[in-house]
Formats: sequence, C-alpha cells, structure tokens
Amino acid sequence: MQYDAAFFDLDGTLVDSVYDLYISINLTLSDLAFPIVSQRLVESWVGNGIDMLVKRALSGDMQVSEHLDESLTNKAIAQFHKHYEQQVGQYSVLYQHVETGLAALRGMQKALITNKSRIFTEKLLDKLALTNHFELIICGDDMAKKPSPEPLLFACKKLNIEASKAIMIGDSKSDILASKAAGIDVIAVGYGYNQGENLADYNPQYLCDNFLDIIPVLTQR
Repeated sequence: MQYDAAFFDLDGTLVDSVYDLYISINLTLSDLAFPIVSQRLVESWVGNGIDMLVKRALSGDMQVSEHLDESLTNKAIAQFHKHYEQQVGQYSVLYQHVETGLAALRGMQKALITNKSRIFTEKLLDKLALTNHFELIICGDDMAKKPSPEPLLFACKKLNIEASKAIMIGDSKSDILASKAAGIDVIAVGYGYNQGENLADYNPQYLCDNFLDIIPVLTQR
C-alpha cells in the first residue's frame, strides 16, 4: 500500500464533541460572571487546545484579547478543567461510519494525534470504545500542539516509518499545516470544526466529505 500508517485527529474528525465543550465553557463563564456564548461560537473556537478555547471564550471572539488578565485566565482554565472532567463524553458521539472505517483499517498502523489534553482524551476514547484502534496516542500536553509538525514526526519515529509513508486525517487548518511542515500527506474532512476556513485553500492532498471516503485513499497501492 502507498501508506504504512494513518494519523487521526480526534475532535471534529472522529468525534463530534462540541456539545460537551459548549456546556463546560458556559459553566465556566457563568462561574466568572461572564456572558454565556452560543454553541456555534464554541464550535468555531475548537481546534487549538483547551487553553486557547478558554481564552477565546473570555474574549468572546476568535481573536484573543490582548487585555486578558493572566490570573483570570488561569482561574478560568482551572474551572473549565473541573467542569469538563465531569462532562467529557456525556454527549459526544462518533461521526457516521467512523467505527466501520477504523475496523476496515485494522491491518494498518494508526496513531491518534490531538491537541486535547491527555486526561480528557483517554476518558473520551474509553467512553466511545476507540482506544484499542490506536498503536499510539499523542496529546496536546505531551509536546508542541499542531500546527507544529513535532507530534507527527514523533509518531513517525515511534512507529518506525518514513514521513512519506504516513498520512494525516483531520478537519482543520492546523492538521493541514502540521502535515505539510512534516512532509506528510493529508486528508482534510469537510464535516468537522474548520473554524470557518475553506480547507481547500490550504491545498491538502485529498478532500473528503464522508469518513468512508478516506478508505480508498488509505488502501490504494
């Protein structure tokens, strides 16, 4: 096969987790007497890790305010962790065909590469019975987050493969930029959390609208 390993993003690629994040963010904002925000806004802010999500929520905007107080930010992040630890996985669901697709790739090495913190990633994977699909799980607090190529290159090293023999599957600009910087092909899926970006503008090797559409790409010879 053309590829020896597939690297998967989590939120917005395998799992629709936005409702858990939405609830946790608004509980956090309410704790701090900040106005609550819409689910659509939260969805647009997902993809760069929890700290950035909280900062965007405090700013009420994708662009983080330069006037955010550091102590307030740290308090908000701590509050979010408390709420999300209780909430994670409660309303999260697999996107259509994810289970079938991962099962069809049983003979291929697979790594999960997410900007989500490990404590939440492992709990979410366990709740959705995804853990055993992956030989390697790399989280946002393990090393630099995407769009850094570091976690992708680390995965190549751990799985003992060349970058040219790996492919990344993700739903955001960060996934595409990380892949390009690592010299790894990328499939961009169009159904996730793309932060309002047109992913085609970043020239991924492949664009797919359905999870099952990735199977012919991954198994081509």
